[in-house]
Amino acid sequence: MVSIGKEGDLLLFKGSNFLKQRLLLATLSGKPVKITSIRSFENPPGLREYEVSLIRLLDKITNGTRIELNETGTAIIYEPGLLLGGTLMHECSLQRSIGYYLDALLALGPFCKSPLCVTLRGVTNSHESPSVDHISSSAVPILKRFLIVDDGLELKVLKRGLMPLGGGEVLFKCPVRKNLHTVQLLRVGMVKRIRGVVYACRVSPALANRTVEAAKGVMLNFLPDVYINTHQVKGKSAGNSPGFGINLVAETTDGCFYAAETVSNLIKDGTTPSVPEELGKETAQKLLEEIYRGGCVDSTFQWLVTLYMALGQKNVAKFLTGPLSDYTIHFLQHLREFFSITFKLENHTDAEEEDDEASESPATAPKILMTCVGIGYSNINKRMM
Repeated sequence: MVSIGKEGDLLLFKGSNFLKQRLLLATLSGKPVKITSIRSFENPPGLREYEVSLIRLLDKITNGTRIELNETGTAIIYEPGLLLGGTLMHECSLQRSIGYYLDALLALGPFCKSPLCVTLRGVTNSHESPSVDHISSSAVPILKRFLIVDDGLELKVLKRGLMPLGGGEVLFKCPVRKNLHTVQLLRVGMVKRIRGVVYACRVSPALANRTVEAAKGVMLNFLPDVYINTHQVKGKSAGNSPGFGINLVAETTDGCFYAAETVSNLIKDGTTPSVPEELGKETAQKLLEEIYRGGCVDSTFQWLVTLYMALGQKNVAKFLTGPLSDYTIHFLQHLREFFSITFKLENHTDAEEEDDEASESPATAPKILMTCVGIGYSNINKRMM
């Protein structure tokens, strides 16, 4: 079991793992949670700065949320209010990239009372969380499939900002819906093209060009249609720290996207500087691994598809994916805790499918067919407008 029991109306959890999952699902389900033993034996104990920043963001986009923290920050009671949405600005912690907060907004945005228009400031690209580029190329197309009409959905990088000082700025707009569309994601298709961007902030443009050549050297052995753009960021738009990175995206004939990214190491004492050629090759290998895993979405955002499926209308939803990530497995367990919904998992080779094209791609990992009946989650906040 994921939870350790109940205390009145409170769902009880223990430990700091998957804190964001628990807060997200508590907000959507309206169920209050109590989380204890948050890094009790670490120094310093309790919640980290980036987790406190996430809680503040959730408080900003909701109305009536009650939060209680103990003195050491090792226990929290979170009683969610109504999802309000609206226009706001949030200074994100520099310990995590903006992507850490952005994927939470992706999950909550369609169910707010007012359309989200959020400006997030901080780090746009880092090792610890998906970058804004990754979310834009992989997660946003998923949301579009469930919204049907995506008017008002926008994700724009206004300024780049790398660790440790950040300085980036991102604008995210999300429309609201009463219900999500039921989707059956079964067709994968073949990879038809690879696109990418190499960004360089306060460093020589030569580093970006070398990264492009190294990445293309690997990808051209797989596919001829490869184009990687360079983005040399200057002035105030380059943030406060030097560095560079690369994001690659593979698109299939059926509109599925796989993304991979790598960011250069921090320039500080005792750290090995990143070599552009190694960075490019590493990212290309990561993308090839995602293509090998296959499925209708890359491994980073499997959990987001399962959330939208679970909250969809009371129809059968199906989703073909590669091997489940640990994060997705725990997310499925939390879905069962908060919404009492379970998924049927079948081996791809044993399942009956409407389209067998997905199995034509050579040298791919075993697939899993996930099936559930949506709970018919309705946006009660939108009805109150």
